Amino acid sequence: MTVRFRVRDLVGRRPGRRPADDVAGRVCSELALDLPDEDLGEYLYDCIDLYEMGSKPRCEEAEFLGMVQEAIDRIEWGE
Repeated sequence: MTVRFRVRDLVGRRPGRRPADDVAGRVCSELALDLPDEDLGEYLYDCIDLYEMGSKPRCEEAEFLGMVQEAIDRIEWGE
């Protein structure tokens, strides 16, 4: 299973949006609280790129990858 994503315009600003660094920091902090036993590293896309499939039970694996992908999407959209 390969998960692909693209991080677009992390530094761009839209009216009413927070700076990308604030959003990324907040999202990463929330993810770290949800996954306290994981070593997420500095870049979330590395978590997906370097993840070894089958290293966790299937349910945990799907949940982990889904949470990381959701965090990446939130950062991308500045939420």
